[in-house]
Amino acid sequence: MQSNETKGLILFARNHREKDKLVKIFTEKYGKRMFFMRNAMRKNNPLTVATQPFTEAVYVGKINEKGLSFLNDAKEVTNFKNIQQDIFISAYATYLLNLVDVAIDDSIYDPALYGFTRNLLQLMDEGKDPQILTNILEIQILERFGLDFDWLHCRICGKTQGKFDFSSAYHGVLCEEHFYKDPRRYHGSPRAIHFIRMFSSITLEQINTISVSDQTKKELREMIDALYEEFVGVSLKSKQFIDKMASWEDILRTPKEQDNSNSQTDGEHSFEDSEKNYDDSDKQNPPLLDDRED
Repeated sequence: MQSNETKGLILFARNHREKDKLVKIFTEKYGKRMFFMRNAMRKNNPLTVATQPFTEAVYVGKINEKGLSFLNDAKEVTNFKNIQQDIFISAYATYLLNLVDVAIDDSIYDPALYGFTRNLLQLMDEGKDPQILTNILEIQILERFGLDFDWLHCRICGKTQGKFDFSSAYHGVLCEEHFYKDPRRYHGSPRAIHFIRMFSSITLEQINTISVSDQTKKELREMIDALYEEFVGVSLKSKQFIDKMASWEDILRTPKEQDNSNSQTDGEHSFEDSEKNYDDSDKQNPPLLDDRED
C-alpha cells in the first residue's frame, strides 16, 4: 500500500466503535481529511500523542480521494502545550480550528490557510492575545466564504484616511464624507473599524505587540458578530462557549492574573478616538496592536 506523508494539524478526533478513532486532520498537501485510526484505545499507542488536540506533526498514511483515509504513523510531533493546558486559550483555539473546518470543503488544497492557521496557534501558544488573533482570522477568512469586502478604501471615493464605517450595501467601508450614502450602515465604533481594517491586511509577521483594551475587544466582538450573522450564518458550539466564558472567566483567574488585571487602569487601557483619523494603508513599520493613548 502506497504511503503518503504530509504535515497536518489535528482538527478533532472522536471515538469509533470500541477500539478505534476517526481523526480529522487539516493537512498541508491534501487539505482536510478524515483518517481512520485503528486500535486507538490500545495502551502505549504511538499515535496517541500525535492525535491530541492542538497538535502538529508529519503524518504518514494512505490518502484516499473518496471515503476515509488511513493513519499509520507520525513524526516530528509538536504539541501546543500552553493551549492544551489553558481552558481560555484552548477555547479560542478550538473555535479557530472549527471556523477553518467550515470555511473550506474537505480535500481542498490550501497551503496558505494551513500556514496561517498554524502560525496563529503558535502565537497563541507563545502567549499572544487569543481573542485578537481569533479576530484576525475571522476577518481574513471571510474570503474563504466568498466575501470580498474592501476594508481599506472608501467605496465611493477611494479615500484611505479618516473615520470609516462599514456598509453592507456597498460591501466595504465608507469614509465620513459619504456616510450619508447609506443611512443603514453599521454605525460601528471608530476603534473597532480601525482595528478591523488593520486585521484585513496584516500579516502575522508584522505583529510584535498586542495591547487592546477590554472595551475595544467588546466593540470588536459586537462588530464581527454582526458581520457573521448577516453574511456567513454559521453557528458553532465553540463560539457559543466563548460567548458564555466571559461570565465566569474572572472566577477562574489565578490571583496573579487578577492582580495584573486590576493594576491596569482604564486610562492605561483605552482611549477616546472619536476625533482621531486612522490610515491603515501605511505598512512600512510592523504595527503595534495597541489602542492606548500615545
